Amino acid sequence: MPGSSSDSEFIQQWRDCLAPYNLGYKLKLASQLMYREFLDRLEPHGLTPFHYLVLCCLWEEDGLSTSGIADKLKQLGATLTGVVDRMEERNLVHRERDSKDRRIVRIWLTAEGKRLATVLPPIAAETIAKATQNVPNADREVVSRVLDRIVANLF
Repeated sequence: MPGSSSDSEFIQQWRDCLAPYNLGYKLKLASQLMYREFLDRLEPHGLTPFHYLVLCCLWEEDGLSTSGIADKLKQLGATLTGVVDRMEERNLVHRERDSKDRRIVRIWLTAEGKRLATVLPPIAAETIAKATQNVPNADREVVSRVLDRIVANLF
């Protein structure tokens, strides 16, 4: 019966597993809030956070295959093709068949895609700064390492 001491004991015993107290829920909420903030900042450029992630991969290594980008982003599912389609429509990237293996399609930055390398990272930095204000650098580093471990554990 609700409100009984056994209910209270049950909730206390499982509190770390119940929303909104559990780690998964907190990660999801933080991710959604950061995504929304970044989306708002990218909106004047007509981009989404996922477009930004693809651009980041290509700024680091232009000419990746679609599967190479998916591997770098640990992307689950087949959503990347549609994203690249929209980026190609916006003249941010273009596709070319690999000269050695025609089965592979490589994604290359256009001049506009390259230009955004000077525009978008500061916007990302502003979003991160807002999300982590009042969080000491040492704590940010710990959170980053812990998240890397969580991802490795689950991948």
